[in-house]
Amino acid sequence: MSVAEPSHVDVIKLNPRGEETWRYPGKILARGEKAVLLEAYFNRVDRMFHGISLRLGDRFVEAYFSQRGYNIFAMYDVDDGHLKGWYCNVTRPALFQDHQISYVDLALDLLVYPDGSSLVLDEDEFAELNLSAEEAQFAWDSLAELKALFASGAAQDLEQLVREG
Repeated sequence: MSVAEPSHVDVIKLNPRGEETWRYPGKILARGEKAVLLEAYFNRVDRMFHGISLRLGDRFVEAYFSQRGYNIFAMYDVDDGHLKGWYCNVTRPALFQDHQISYVDLALDLLVYPDGSSLVLDEDEFAELNLSAEEAQFAWDSLAELKALFASGAAQDLEQLVREG
């Protein structure tokens, strides 16, 4: 994305068939050569998600990468701003276009709690995608990279990750 582009974008989540499954607005916080950091707000009904209370208006700080197979969302409470954890989607690399960021979700997710513990989610959905052996390996490698980023502490600094691309 160039500096001349707007500070607000639509985030578009696609399934592996390229069909839109979710769209929401975001505000660009930082740009790197190969990555974007944005702010968005949870826009769904309140719900419990693996022990985390997701609430309408929770602040998400989201990192998208054009050359990595994932995105990372830091989730903050709507009332007091405390960190609830990180939600990571294993994806095809994000596509940055005028006024939008899109990504193809490959079903595998990593949920990381503030204490560093984590859960891999949706392995059953991933298995049902019938991806090529190459793309499936790319997804597993991307998940391993995410786990390593959190183990090293690097994933907690999303601004630095965006600068690095």
